[in-house]
Amino acid sequence: MPEDRTTAPPAGDAALVNRSFYDALWSQTHLARPERFNTWPLIAALLPTAAARLEIGPGLRPRSPIAGTHFIDISAPVVARLNGRGALAQTGVVTALPFEDQSFDLVCAFDVIEHVEDDQRAFTEISRVLKEDGVLIFSVPLHARFWTAFDEFVGHVRRYEPAQLMAILQKHNLVLEKSAVFGMQPSNPRLLDFGIWFLTHRRSTALFWYNWLFLPLGIFFQKRLKFFAGLLDTGGVDEIVLVCRRGKGAPEPGHELSAGS
Repeated sequence: MPEDRTTAPPAGDAALVNRSFYDALWSQTHLARPERFNTWPLIAALLPTAAARLEIGPGLRPRSPIAGTHFIDISAPVVARLNGRGALAQTGVVTALPFEDQSFDLVCAFDVIEHVEDDQRAFTEISRVLKEDGVLIFSVPLHARFWTAFDEFVGHVRRYEPAQLMAILQKHNLVLEKSAVFGMQPSNPRLLDFGIWFLTHRRSTALFWYNWLFLPLGIFFQKRLKFFAGLLDTGGVDEIVLVCRRGKGAPEPGHELSAGS
C-alpha cells in the first residue's frame, strides 16, 4: 500500500537524485514532438503572442515548439538533443535562471517545481523573468496524503496542498486564470510497487520498457485537458496544471508563508 503522509519526507540531495535518474532516463529514448501531448492545443493558442518563450526542465518531452524556444534543463544529454533541433537550450536550474528580468511572454514548467528544494526561490525566478501580463503554465502533484514511494524514487520533494499553492501564487504576483486535472502517473499501488522494484533492480530494462512502450501508450490514451476557471475542485485530484498570468508591478514585499500554509 502507498504511504499515507501528512508531510513530505526529508528532501536530501534532491538535485543529485534528479540528475542521476533523468540522465539515465533520457539517454535511452528519443525526442518527442510537442504536438503529441494534450498540452499542445493550449500552448499553440498562445504562440501568436508568445514570441519569447522559456520551458524549464522539459527533458526529451518538451511541450513548447522546439525551434526558437529557450530551454533550461539539468541534463546535458537533453540540452544537446534539443539544440540539435534548433532550440536555444542550456544547462541550468530554475532557482537561478540566466535571463534578464521580464524576458519572456510564456514560461512553462511541467513536472518540475515539486523536484526543487527551494520552491520559493523557483517561483521568484519564474516571476522575475516573466513579462507583465505574460503567461506561466506549470503542473505539480497535489495532496501530501497521496505520497507514495514513487514520488520519492523519481525525486519529488513535496506534494502541494491547494491552499498552499494559491498562497504561493499570490505572493509571487501570479494570477490563476484556469486549471485542469493533469498527469499520467498510475494510481494502482501494486503497479507502482512493481515499477519501483524494476527501476531499482533492473533499471536498464525498466527504462527501455517505459520509454518504448508504457510512455507511448500513456501519450496515446491521454485525455483532452478540461479546464475550469480559477482553481478546480481538487478533492481526489492527484496532479494539476495551472495557467497563470503575471500581474503588473513587483511581487508583494515582505509577504512570507508559514510552514503550515
